[in-house]
Amino acid sequence: MNQCLRRIYSNSLAIIFLVIILTACSGKEGGKEEVSENPTPAEQPASGSGVEEQIVEKLDVPWSITNAGRVFYISERNGTIVSVNKKTGEKIRLPVRFHKKLFTGGEGGLLGIEIIPGKEVEAFAYHTYEENGNVFNRLIRIKKEKDAWIETALLLEGIPGSQIHNGGRIKIGPDGKLYVTAGDASKPESAQKLDHLSGKILRLELDGTIPADNPFPGSFIYSYGHRNPQGLAWNEEGQLFATEHGQSAHDEINKIEPGKNYGWPKIQGDEKKTGMETPIFHTNGDTWAPSGTAYHDGKLYIASLRGEAVRVYDLKIGEVSILSEGNGRIRDVIIEDGALYFVTNNTDGRGTPAENDDRHIKIELK
Repeated sequence: MNQCLRRIYSNSLAIIFLVIILTACSGKEGGKEEVSENPTPAEQPASGSGVEEQIVEKLDVPWSITNAGRVFYISERNGTIVSVNKKTGEKIRLPVRFHKKLFTGGEGGLLGIEIIPGKEVEAFAYHTYEENGNVFNRLIRIKKEKDAWIETALLLEGIPGSQIHNGGRIKIGPDGKLYVTAGDASKPESAQKLDHLSGKILRLELDGTIPADNPFPGSFIYSYGHRNPQGLAWNEEGQLFATEHGQSAHDEINKIEPGKNYGWPKIQGDEKKTGMETPIFHTNGDTWAPSGTAYHDGKLYIASLRGEAVRVYDLKIGEVSILSEGNGRIRDVIIEDGALYFVTNNTDGRGTPAENDDRHIKIELK
């Protein structure tokens, strides 16, 4: 009997020992899985409240967001502008009456808008049009009337356009000049030609004339060698930064200096060539498809279309984080009074729209 008990005791110890070994191995594997599920340093959450507030829903392919006083203004590619009351959330949609018919094929349509300072009901607008079978873009001035926005002046037209790569972001800089992004219009080599407006960042006086201090006398061109820039933002010192769609990933953040050549299509990513600038950051093999961009407290906040997030690039340490994701494609961002506002872009034919898309959303910044 004692011998039998000893055998049972010995077998029990063996079983317990085996269970301990298996548990320890299982714990190690579980630890590895936990590490692999953590985001990479470039995907760590950014500093923000994390609480999102939906301001407006059911926007129709929104492209640009600007503001004046108590109102946000959101352009829609089909040729309308939505006014959103900041306090009540009331939404009013009005058409824009252009002098030349709006072209909405591909990525075309009503793109960037920018409210003119001191004139709450006037704005600059950038739109695509077709003429003699060719696609172009125009920069115009518009005024808000009771039942529509009316084109009141032409600043610049004949900017090369295409089904893709129209650029379209317009912003008034801290120097009081108007900056415009123009894509390469599907003709990469044109970005290197100083007698073409495609593949450039342009700079104008607010009346549409060429500033006397532009880097190329008699030219609207401020910088060149761009593929499809869609984001413009300045820091406190007046330094301009631009975000740009790369080819096969290699999306870029560039520090823009007047007269500089940013390389497309000769170089991309970390490639170097004499007389050409490399980006301060690029996405390497990842694709963000960066669009609208805003600056706040040493950081660039970047709307990502294919990347489906609001990303944050810290200019001081060169790291990327995510402020918001899970809303699909993001087209534009604006920062006001410590809060970031963005518009989704899921109804543009490339996203997967929810029933209430597209949306205008607010998130507090810390």
